[in-house]
Amino acid sequence: MATTEQLVPTEPPDADIAVEVTRDDWLRALRFSALVYLGVRLGLFLVGLVSTALLPRNAVSDVPGWPATQPSQSWHHVFTSFERFDALWFLRIASTGYRQDDASAAFFPLYPLLSRGVANLTGNRWLLGAYLVSNIALIVGLTVFYRLTALEFSDRTARRAVLYLAVFPTSFFLFAPYTESLFLALSVGCLYAARRSSWLLAGYLGALASLTRSTGLLLALPLAVEALLQYRSSSRTSAQRMRGLAAGLLAAAGVGLGIGAYFLYWESVAGDWRRPLDVQGSNWSREKSWPWETLGAGLREGTRYFGSYAGGYHSVDLVLVLVALAAGVWIALRVRLTYSLYYWAALLFPMTLAFGGRPLLSMPRFLLVMFPLFWGLARLSERWKAHDAVVAASATGLGLLTVLFVNWYFIF
Repeated sequence: MATTEQLVPTEPPDADIAVEVTRDDWLRALRFSALVYLGVRLGLFLVGLVSTALLPRNAVSDVPGWPATQPSQSWHHVFTSFERFDALWFLRIASTGYRQDDASAAFFPLYPLLSRGVANLTGNRWLLGAYLVSNIALIVGLTVFYRLTALEFSDRTARRAVLYLAVFPTSFFLFAPYTESLFLALSVGCLYAARRSSWLLAGYLGALASLTRSTGLLLALPLAVEALLQYRSSSRTSAQRMRGLAAGLLAAAGVGLGIGAYFLYWESVAGDWRRPLDVQGSNWSREKSWPWETLGAGLREGTRYFGSYAGGYHSVDLVLVLVALAAGVWIALRVRLTYSLYYWAALLFPMTLAFGGRPLLSMPRFLLVMFPLFWGLARLSERWKAHDAVVAASATGLGLLTVLFVNWYFIF
């Protein structure tokens, strides 16, 4: 008989969310997620090794204090081929910390801190430490995402959603020394805990998410909304409902503690708490823009140079953003308000800071951690019987973009 894990001591916020989740439920989620992870992980290792052996590199971009790995004829390209672009910043910060005379402040501290801790246990092998953090976080994130999806929909939808996330065209960031996998695990875990009325855990994970990426602050919105929804739908006593609402709103407020701590750090060492924000704008040429202006500019650029180099980058940005917008309509109509508001906030916020020469730059990367997107793809593929088409298109895009990424082409 399955051992039962009691996640919440009180009654559930909604009738459609069960009070108890069995250990078998978690083991089923872990087994499927681990198999998907291993399949994609091995495939990406192979792509990294083969593509660096067959294709010439683009210009390498070092960062202050951390030169990029030089090409060689060694098997180590299986691992080092994903040490690209922002990964160099994370490794530099993990190894020697922040500096006031460079752009390191733009990179939030939780991921490099964890990487440093793990690297210290492995004899200061910095890349290994970062890889372990990213890949362990990914397995955890996929497993929790499976369970959340199964609770909101079904195991069938959960399997599809996990697979679609793992083979999304930009999912190589989840497997590389980047923050995506850690942020995914924290954000999904935060909202899973909120749906189970585990408000202390939800606030804690939300604070860690905002210590990982600035967009983690957006988790305050769904937490507050979820607290209000549970307050309205609960059948508990008035006093219990008020305590639950207060706990949920406190959890939402607690999300800001992570990013607040990082701002306080820069205030203490440089007298400038805005430094992380200012550096992002000045060093990455981001300009304030209304989301519809950014989308309009992306639409023009994505169609103007279609079929000519380097117009293809704009076209890829546009296609994936249009997919996200289409899925977003379904999400707004069919998914709980908690998730739909989070999705749309996470989708529109990056569009308020546009890159002049490429308006939708990095948007396909940001989409990767907006997990309700994969609910939309999973449910629509079920309705239209398009599962094979979705997997084929995503996997093809993933293979192509991974080849470009490991050879130093500025994808996202």
